[in-house]
Amino acid sequence: MMLVEKAGRKLFESRKYMTRQPETKCWRRFSEMCYQRNSETTMAGKPKLHYFNGRGRMESIRWLLAAAGVEFEEKFIETPEDWDKLRNDGCLMFQQVPLVEMDGMKLVQTRAILNYIATKYNLYGKDIKERALIDMYTEGMADLNEMIIVLPLCPPDQKDAKIALIKERMTDRYLPVFEKVLKSHGQDYLVGNTLSKADIHLVELLYYVEELDPSLLANFPLLKALKTRISNLPTVKKFLQPGSPRKPPIDEKSLEQAKKIFRIK
Repeated sequence: MMLVEKAGRKLFESRKYMTRQPETKCWRRFSEMCYQRNSETTMAGKPKLHYFNGRGRMESIRWLLAAAGVEFEEKFIETPEDWDKLRNDGCLMFQQVPLVEMDGMKLVQTRAILNYIATKYNLYGKDIKERALIDMYTEGMADLNEMIIVLPLCPPDQKDAKIALIKERMTDRYLPVFEKVLKSHGQDYLVGNTLSKADIHLVELLYYVEELDPSLLANFPLLKALKTRISNLPTVKKFLQPGSPRKPPIDEKSLEQAKKIFRIK
């Protein structure tokens, strides 16, 4: 608890991360949020994530929990038998992962899980209009992220064309939208000048963009600044360190293991 409060105090004292609220009120609210999150984790236990040991559709969930300062456990699906057991136990409503055990529930479907986490940890806007904006932005991000997630499954003779298409969509369709949003209001975050799941998902995506081709961000200075800003938040900075639950890009060995586990031809 003290470590979280110290991190929060450090964040609060850095003016560029502050909202324009009176200092005592802002710090009191942040302190209460830290206390609430730690109390809830202690009482209910850590969320348990069920997935294979790779990015896939669980990675955005890892990012969001980490950004919220929530510690979690991971139960990796390592063999086809592990996968069969999970399905036969009746835990998977639609016979699919990700699965997150949290607050006495077994949550499935990626967007439902992300929305629950964002709502619980005040990362989903202050009203229905802000949530609508957050949803619009994150749905666009999800479209692009889906193209990146399935790229390793692309046949080798089609991969170059697929990468070219992804780069085109990034620079012509998606990244300009978010650059324009930040420019239009001149604030530090996408919605309401407050950190939301939209910011976290976008920064996660920007890291993937850089992995694909670092030059793609050259014409988007506000997105680069957002990436730096979010990456320096204490909880996110910790998640970006070596040894964290953050997963590396999938390699051929990991891909073959995933195919074997889920019996993908």
